[in-house]
Formats: sequence, structure tokens, C-alpha cells
Amino acid sequence: MNLFVPSLHFRYIAKLYVRNLLAILLGLSFAFAVIDYFQNVQNLNVSSNYQILYIFYKWEEALGLLYPLAMVFALIMTKLFLVKANTMGALHAFGYNKKRLFKPIFTVMLFGYSIFLYLNTTEFSYAQDKAKILLENQMNAFDVNDVFFKYNDTFVYINKLDPINKVMSDITIFNVEGDQVKYTIYAPKAVYGKDEWEAQDATLKTHIYKNGKLNHYKVEYKERILTLKGYKPKIITSLYEGNALNIIDAYYTWKLFQKQGLNSDKIRSLLYNKIIVPLFALALGLILFFRLPFHARMMSFGSVIALSLGATFIIWGILFGLNQMGANGVLIPELTAILPILILWAYALFIFFTDEKKIG
Repeated sequence: MNLFVPSLHFRYIAKLYVRNLLAILLGLSFAFAVIDYFQNVQNLNVSSNYQILYIFYKWEEALGLLYPLAMVFALIMTKLFLVKANTMGALHAFGYNKKRLFKPIFTVMLFGYSIFLYLNTTEFSYAQDKAKILLENQMNAFDVNDVFFKYNDTFVYINKLDPINKVMSDITIFNVEGDQVKYTIYAPKAVYGKDEWEAQDATLKTHIYKNGKLNHYKVEYKERILTLKGYKPKIITSLYEGNALNIIDAYYTWKLFQKQGLNSDKIRSLLYNKIIVPLFALALGLILFFRLPFHARMMSFGSVIALSLGATFIIWGILFGLNQMGANGVLIPELTAILPILILWAYALFIFFTDEKKIG
């Protein structure tokens, strides 16, 4: 089969699967957005234009949440359609094995996963936060006040952060050793540059100790001091408010937390939830495609649909619950995200290599 000119069976199955996938994904996500809108319409005190924007943001949120489920549901629908129309039996009769028939579906699923993986590196990841801001009708919702966190061997207090304009107001940095404050830096304003903040018109106050007691201060004025390297505005707002992060910002936050010696369970859980956990759809799709009967006489459609959908919801629910446990620090995220997916993929590959010659 030429990569750029796929075979007829590949195009037929891929086209059928794409049609089912789009119908299910758009239907589920739009229903999610509309139901949420009607649940919150009484609290949505904004103009009609912003209400439409709210629905759009909730639709984006639903797409990111439901696309793995939609991929599995579309596979079930596609397989059952082929079985009911006796197309699956005919293809097997012409010598097409399960691997060959699954290839077009797997290709589309992998392509869909790649699309959403890319979207999760963009502003698409912040749809839930944007919808929340519209729901709460907060005109200054992006501003963050009274932030306190650790940076290297110092502690940082920010009176106000404007992440949109990337400006801080009234920033104070404390360097502490034991029970002594070694120095403080105060700046009325700091602006974010390439990868660090520039504190402007800063005052550096060094504490001079004698015999373990504070003796006097040494005050210096600096036109600019570079500090908080790696702390993007999005990272700081996420630290304070627990807002979403896209994959790129989450990765840099993870590395920053490692450098600072901070607990990164929640950030790692977020990363795995966006990158690793959706891969369950591809593994489960393989398992269902190989395990579902290939001929209509071999199954009861109602039972097969109920069992397939039930198994999908159960696995998705277990993974969701494990992810919450990882995010809350009950278990390390590697156990709640990576290990279950590895187990599922091990079983899927076992079926893939041992069930190839079976057609029942």
C-alpha cells in the first residue's frame, strides 16, 4: 500500500470511522456545552455575545475531555456497522486479517490523538478557565493579588500580578538563612522579559549581624535587578489559583519545581493526563476491535453494545479516579497514570500478536 495512495479498503474503513468519530465527538461535546449553559444561564450575567463565547469555551473544554471516549465509541459503531452489513465477514473471506483491517482505524485514531496533543500546547488548554471567568463575571479576573512562594533560597511576595501585561506591582524578595533575614529586595514594579523578571528601581537592604544579633542595615538602590528566572506569569497564576496549564507551560513548571525542590505531583499528574492517559483509547480500541465478533450471527447487538460501552466507561472512570488521586498526592502520578496505561497496552499488544489468526 502506498502511503500517499492508500488501498480501497483502507480509504473505505477510514472514511467510515472518521464520519462516525466526528458525529459522536461533535454531538457529545455540543451536548455537554449546551447542558452546562442551561445549568448556569441564571448566573451568567453577561451580554448575549459573551454567552455565546461561554458556550464556545465549554465546547472546547468538552472536546479536550471527551475525545478519547469518542474515539472508542466511534470504533465500536464502525465495527458493528461493518458486522451488521456483513462487510467484515466478506473482507475476512477475501483474506484481510484483523491487523490489516484495524490499520486504517488506528491511523485515524493516532492522527486524532496528535491533533489534540498539539491543541493542548496552545490556548485551547485554558478554555475552562476562560469560561469560569465569564460565569463569575469578573472584569479583573486575570489579576492576581497577594502571592507568596519560594524561589531558590529566597521567598517572594507579590502584591499584584497582571499576567496579561506581564507586570508585577510591589514585589518583595526575602533571603533567609536559619532564623535570620540576610537581605530583602523591594521593587515597586517588575516586568517579565525573555525568561526572567526585571525588577525596576529596586531597593536592596542587607542585614548586618553582630554576635548573632541584627546590628544595622546597608541600603543600596538598583536601577534594575534580574530575578525569578523561569517563573512565567502563567506559572505564578497557576501556583496561586490552581488554574490550567498547557503542556509546554506544565513541562517548564515541572522542571522549575524540580530545581526549587518543590512537590511536583500535581504538575506531573496534569502532564500525564494530557499526554499519557488519552493513549488508553488506542489500546482499548485495539482490544475491542479484535475481541468483538466479526459475524452478526455470533452476537447479540444489544448485549455487545452494552458491554462495550460499559467497559469503556468503567476503564475511563477508573483512570479518571486514579488521576485525581495522583493530583492530590495520595499516590505518585507514575502509579496512577503511567502504570495503568502500560498494563492496558501490554494486554492490547498481547491480543494483537496472539489473536491475529482468529476471526471469531
